Amino acid sequence: MFVAASIGSAVWWLGSQRDPWPAYMVHSNGRMEIGRLDIAVKYPGRVIDLPVREGDALAAGAVVARQDDAELLAQIGLATAARERAVQAASRAQAEIDGRASRQRLARLELTEAVKLYQDRQISSVERDRRQLGLDGESAGVTGARAGLGEARAAIAEADAQIARLNILLGEATIRAPVAGRVEYRVIEVGTVLPAGGRVVSLLNLADMYFTVFLPAGAAGKLAIGDEARIVLDALKDEPIPARISFVASEAQFTPKYVETDAERAKLMYRVKLQLTPEMAQRYAPRLKAGMTGDGFVRLDAKQPWPTALTLRQQPA
Repeated sequence: MFVAASIGSAVWWLGSQRDPWPAYMVHSNGRMEIGRLDIAVKYPGRVIDLPVREGDALAAGAVVARQDDAELLAQIGLATAARERAVQAASRAQAEIDGRASRQRLARLELTEAVKLYQDRQISSVERDRRQLGLDGESAGVTGARAGLGEARAAIAEADAQIARLNILLGEATIRAPVAGRVEYRVIEVGTVLPAGGRVVSLLNLADMYFTVFLPAGAAGKLAIGDEARIVLDALKDEPIPARISFVASEAQFTPKYVETDAERAKLMYRVKLQLTPEMAQRYAPRLKAGMTGDGFVRLDAKQPWPTALTLRQQPA
């Protein structure tokens, strides 16, 4: 009886160790990861305002920091004054063109009359030539005035370009969040002088949430990008989270250290990313955190149904 009881216990123990999931299911433990962005300044300068704190939720476009813009404002003032001078120079050049053009027309009429008088032998060739020289002088004056107008207009365009460039720099002095997210780290404090590219904060992109698992070649080779997946976190065991396969590594690699058993660590596995849709990421953002552990589930045959335990409690948006 003791032997029979021992065999029965062994059979029960072996049965309890079997994977309870269907043969077409594969799962692996892993960690939740969130895309990270390092927000940095584009130009060097002193940070004079840093209104965010670690853990703050930011909307896209929210102000993260402000740099000292006093020098930029002074340069904009100088460029604006230079533009005004160029505008005045253009006005003077246009007035000179108008005056020179009037005298040019008069000189042309006088020359025409002088040519007729010369042909009638009423004036000398010297008088005719004097009128010709007068016309030539006025024509040269018009040409010079037009050149002056061109220079003034070029100066206006240069000032406009300078003002536009400075306004761009002024806008860059206010650092904004490129996407909605949560502040993970605040790297600096108010008063820090940063070089170009200096980091201000590290931002978690809450729209980029994914769960990384490592699967053997036999399973990874049967997966397709876009296939459905499920994530069951240790902290949310009764709430399967829908996801989709967004990446399957093309080269095998060892599983990471957080996989528990030595046998699993010794196997070459393929990294697979289970990506939450932006809608699901937004829904779970308040509860999900980078580093949360759990299990990721995929089907080797997408036509097979999900087990009851992995049926969604709430349909994805």
